[in-house]
Amino acid sequence: MQHFVLTWKAKNNIILRLSRNSLRLKTVSDGFAFARDGRVLEGTLAVAELFRLHDLLAEVTGSVDFRLQGFKGERGQFMLRLEAAGVVPLACQRCLEAIHFELKIDSLLQLVPESTELSQEELEDDTRDFLPLAGELKVAELVEDEILLALPVAPRHEKCGLPGAADAGERINPFAALAGLKGKPN
Repeated sequence: MQHFVLTWKAKNNIILRLSRNSLRLKTVSDGFAFARDGRVLEGTLAVAELFRLHDLLAEVTGSVDFRLQGFKGERGQFMLRLEAAGVVPLACQRCLEAIHFELKIDSLLQLVPESTELSQEELEDDTRDFLPLAGELKVAELVEDEILLALPVAPRHEKCGLPGAADAGERINPFAALAGLKGKPN
């Protein structure tokens, strides 16, 4: 059985081991407190548990390791750093065979209250993304969201072995017979 480790880096160092099923249901009750206290959550999610990915996959196998770290930014803002890595078997858009896509995510997220109005300047800042939050943070959904954003739009092999491509040989031009008729009187 795989385990997930939640480390509280506040005054007490508490290590809590969670089973795979409890992480799927696991939410951090207060995302702002998670960031303020500098907590860290590490674990592994099975690709089979990431239901929104299933339509993009050639097969539902593999896993993604992640690390979610909360901290306070330079100006006291509540921040999260999400790192995730794994290999997901995407479906090639040409041949529909598996492409083993290496996933490497490093996202910086600033937590903001759900009702916050952001300025145009803040929205255009590419150094971080904003995560509107009403307190509760669903960890597995956040990891899945970031995976979806990191995937290519139309994955395909560089040299794709299309079915029947090897049998094709030299192509016959269907209009070659018309070339012989050219110049003949009616």
